[in-house]
Amino acid sequence: MTETQNHHSGFIAIVGRPNVGKSTLLNHLIGQKISITSRKAQTTRHRITGILTEDKTQFVFVDTPGFQTQHTNALNRSMNRVVTSSLREVNVVLFVLEARHFDERDQQVMELLPQDRPVILVINKADLLDDKAELLPFIEKISVLRHFAAIVPVSARQGKQLDTLLDAIRPYLPEGEHLYAEDEITDRNERFLAAELLREKVFRFTGEELPYSVSVVIEQFKMDGKLRRINAAILVDKEAHKAMLIGSKGEKLKEIATQARLDMEKLFDGKVFLEVFVKVRSGWADSAQMLKSLGYE
Repeated sequence: MTETQNHHSGFIAIVGRPNVGKSTLLNHLIGQKISITSRKAQTTRHRITGILTEDKTQFVFVDTPGFQTQHTNALNRSMNRVVTSSLREVNVVLFVLEARHFDERDQQVMELLPQDRPVILVINKADLLDDKAELLPFIEKISVLRHFAAIVPVSARQGKQLDTLLDAIRPYLPEGEHLYAEDEITDRNERFLAAELLREKVFRFTGEELPYSVSVVIEQFKMDGKLRRINAAILVDKEAHKAMLIGSKGEKLKEIATQARLDMEKLFDGKVFLEVFVKVRSGWADSAQMLKSLGYE
């Protein structure tokens, strides 16, 4: 048996409706925060790859945007294309549901799942149930809707049952050499990750008063010795949104920038100098040309 035959690696898509915990699951599986999270729907907009190498097995997780059923602008159509294309290109699919919750949005995602590859049902937020026995009728209800290769209740937030989930995935990964170096955790560069971390803080520190149609552009990313110098622009749709982001005497923007910088320093393991500006770009979320320039697929 050759050395390559001892190795297994493959792609695993993480899919589900918005806000079921897909990004939190990815971050805990690989042990690093590379996919941003917030309570707002549509936080994840891009395909994010997270890489976990355990001995001779390499799991390449693909975190996808929550499939959009209620919005139809160019941004949402782009996000849905990411979901459907990801499903065609992977070896295993993780279909994530929230414990005891299944509605028409979950049903629409389930109808997208491929019939020609293994689908593992991941029931997230199981830790929120007072009585774990409540899961049994829920599992029975979902099990009759389609065949699942495995059903694994987890708590992504607490990192519980993730080893069980990895064991369920492992048999379906094909033999072959690893696709990435052992120390890689994502195929995204620092410029992309910096933009995502800043966008997360915008969502977290503005709550519901600011629409989700906010984007971030990294206008400059330079290494100055070991210091990363980053200039970023937050794009909003209206002047009123700009005022919300800046806040009284600039305090809101300062808080957003500070928290983003701290996350960047933790992820990049080095000092960051971050300057942030807010710019109005009306209609960017429904402009195919603007979306392409911002890196949307």
